[in-house]
Amino acid sequence: MTTLFWLQTGACGGESLAILSAEAPSFEGLVTSHGLELLWHPSLSHAPMKRFDSLLEAIESGAQALDILCIEGSLITAPRGSGLFDSYQGRARIDIVRMLAAKAGHVVAMGTCASFGGVHAASPNPSDCIGLQFDREQPGGLLPPEWRARAGLPVINIAGCPAHPHAMTQTLAALAAGMAPRLDALNRPMDFFNTQVHQGCTRNEYHEYDIEDEQLGGPACLFFNLGCQGPMTQAVCNSDLWQGVSSKTRAGVPCFGCTAPTFPREADLFATAKIGDIPLRLPAGVERARYMAYKSLAHAAAPPRVKDKKMDV
Repeated sequence: MTTLFWLQTGACGGESLAILSAEAPSFEGLVTSHGLELLWHPSLSHAPMKRFDSLLEAIESGAQALDILCIEGSLITAPRGSGLFDSYQGRARIDIVRMLAAKAGHVVAMGTCASFGGVHAASPNPSDCIGLQFDREQPGGLLPPEWRARAGLPVINIAGCPAHPHAMTQTLAALAAGMAPRLDALNRPMDFFNTQVHQGCTRNEYHEYDIEDEQLGGPACLFFNLGCQGPMTQAVCNSDLWQGVSSKTRAGVPCFGCTAPTFPREADLFATAKIGDIPLRLPAGVERARYMAYKSLAHAAAPPRVKDKKMDV
C-alpha cells in the first residue's frame, strides 16, 4: 500500500471539496482500486485528533512510512518567519510541514496556494504567505529550490483555484503506481499543464475573427475587453470539463488564470489592460506586430454567421 497524509495549512478547503467530484479515478477509487492508504485527511478522517498526533509522532520517529504528502493551502510564515499565526498545539504548521516533507517519498502541492502562495500571498500579504517551493513565480518558498523528496522529485505543483479534480486524482494514481510525472518549469505535471484553457473554448471562432464582447452575458470572446486569461493559461478546463459538464468560459465567465504563479493578478479581473487598442498581454507565443496585422484583417473577414450568431453559452 502507498500511504498518503493530507495536511491543510492556510487553506479554504477548495481542493478537498473539488477532489470529491473526481470520477476518473474518483477519490474513493484511489483508496479501493489504486492501492492508496489514507493515513489522514482533515475533513474525511473520522478518527479523533489524538490519531493525528500519534501519526505525526510515528512519521517523525520513522515508525510510520509516508509515501505521499499532500499540502493544501499557502504556507503562513508570519510573524517574523515563525509561522505561529498558523499553529497546532503551539507548533507552527510550517514546522510540521518541513518535518513531514523530510520523511515523504513525494510531496504534492494541492492548489495554487500551496504551489505558489495564491490568494493569501497577494498584496499586501500580512501573513507573509508563500508556496511550498515557490514564492509566487520565484523559485524557493518554504523549501529551497534544490530541495528534493525521498524519491528524487521536487514538490509536484498541481496548481488551480481550486485544482482540477482529475489533475489531483490522476497524479496520485500515477504516483501510487510508481510512475513519476513529467514536470514543466513550474514543477506542474505536464499531462495537465501543456495546453491552453483557450483550446477547446466554445468561443474560439469569435476570438479568431475578433468578435469580442464588451459586457458579460454575450456569446462572443471574452479576451479583448473582459480580462479572459484563457489564451495565456495552461490548464485542462475546456478539454476535461468540470464534473464533465462545463467550464468558466463555457458558462460565460472569463478565465482568471488561476493555475499561474502570479494568480491573482493585481488588476481588475473583468477588464483587459491595453496599450492603445491592443491588449497588454497577448496570447502565448504571439508577436505584437503580427497580432495587430492579423486582427485587423480577421475582423474585416468575419462572416455573417459569426457576426450574427446567437447561441447559449
